[in-house]
Amino acid sequence: MKKQRVPFAACRGYAQMLIIQTVLILTAMLCLRNPMQPWFLMVFWKLLIVFVLTALVFTVIRYLVARFLKQGEKSEKPVKKRLFLTFVFALLYLGVGAVLPYMRTPEVSEAYSEQFRVQDYYSDTVSCDRAALLEDNEEALAERIRMIANAGERIVLSTFDFRSDTSGKQMLAALYDAAERGVEVQVLMDGMYALLHMEGNPWFYALACAENVTIKIYNPINLLTPWTGMSRMHDKYLIADETAYILGGRNTFDYFLGGQDSYKNHDRDMLVCNTGGEESSIYQILDYFKRIWEQEYCKIWHENTKLSERSRVRNAQKELRELYDTMRRAHPQWFTPTDYVEKTVSTNKVTLLSNPTRLYAKEPWVFYGLSELMKNARSEVIIHTPYVMCDDMMYETYTEVCSKTAEVTMMTNSVANNGNPFGAVDYALNKQKILDTGLRVLEYEGGVSYHGKSVAVDDRLAIVGSFNADMKSVYQDTELMLVADSKELCAQLKTNFESYQEDAVSASVKEEETDFLSQKEMPLGRRLLRQLISFADPWIRFLL
Repeated sequence: MKKQRVPFAACRGYAQMLIIQTVLILTAMLCLRNPMQPWFLMVFWKLLIVFVLTALVFTVIRYLVARFLKQGEKSEKPVKKRLFLTFVFALLYLGVGAVLPYMRTPEVSEAYSEQFRVQDYYSDTVSCDRAALLEDNEEALAERIRMIANAGERIVLSTFDFRSDTSGKQMLAALYDAAERGVEVQVLMDGMYALLHMEGNPWFYALACAENVTIKIYNPINLLTPWTGMSRMHDKYLIADETAYILGGRNTFDYFLGGQDSYKNHDRDMLVCNTGGEESSIYQILDYFKRIWEQEYCKIWHENTKLSERSRVRNAQKELRELYDTMRRAHPQWFTPTDYVEKTVSTNKVTLLSNPTRLYAKEPWVFYGLSELMKNARSEVIIHTPYVMCDDMMYETYTEVCSKTAEVTMMTNSVANNGNPFGAVDYALNKQKILDTGLRVLEYEGGVSYHGKSVAVDDRLAIVGSFNADMKSVYQDTELMLVADSKELCAQLKTNFESYQEDAVSASVKEEETDFLSQKEMPLGRRLLRQLISFADPWIRFLL
């Protein structure tokens, strides 16, 4: 029997499709090489590559089916149906690929639990580290500028989100001036917000192409590998030489820094200065930075000196110099060297708690460490967190903490005061489970979203950092918390807690509080968003 071949016309059709798809992919790749385009165009080109690659795979499969199953043109599906199947497959590839690696939540390994000792976070002698709390957004910006302006050798900035608004440009201007003075500047930025706020932005290109500056991106967004997409770097710290550092919950833009008359968040940092000693916690931060900086998934961002030849970048460099001069005239106090000994208090010990830095689902090291410290409290634990999104392990842990400690208080944003719609909806849906743990929950209603992440244990430990009481911080993101053993600092933290708690009310589950989706005074768009989130929340809450 004579073997049936794929008709010549069909072969030619497959070849034409492959050529067109290859040209589209190459065109999109060339377009991605233009660094000055807006972020949404870069996302469009990346989505186009994913879509066309999927179509190309389907084209090859259809040809092989026609070739080996002896089918000709009659097997060809209508174009619209093929396009629809391609689109669906691409969405499944992106969606399923992004979700699957994080559906299993790891437990803390026996090796980590055995090496963790609560007594390692306490000391009976005064250390070389002194510390202060930064509560005010204007003060937080001023101290950052001061540290950068007075650094002599090296500056390290790690941040989750960096924008070129008022305070963001002031930070860029200070970093740019430091680089021009010969100071080594290293900036580490998370890949998601680097794509949204840095790509196509001449201000960031102006800094990137300056001498003595290296910018790296943690886990850049790559739509071809969606399984890496949910692993984010949530760390926020600034290091100046080996003298001082700031670590906390503040991102690098107007919501958190400066005194602009615009939307803002309340937040908190800890400033630590090293008075001289090899046991200083600054070396823990530097070691952590070195580990994450050298990871293979931290990529150098636009190390291209030709960027400085573009007129927009040259103009941005000029404006950064002018802005720095303006800042020196308008705020001379920002640039005056300060005696950190006078503005800080003594500590017995400062210790860094950190999550693993690798991608994918992580062992919950920070949550485990915090829970062990809280379980060993003698009388009181106070937790401040902007969001509370727990799984069963977290509920069980909080129940155990409450059973071992006389009073455990947690303050979080009320549903109405929460600036995160995902956090607001999930809290409203699961409030009863949180109350069932025994936590005394306070809801902050100060009118400004509270973003502080802090814990006070008895009268000794003041803990400040980036960790939220949600599953994303527990299992997915890099997170840092500083544990300071200092009665004086702990007393200051509790005083600051009380100032916020004056605007908080005790949480309870009432019908009018849980009926948050139908509040008529809420804008329609916001109400619809919350309704959509509430529908999807049970299936996706572990990602939020």
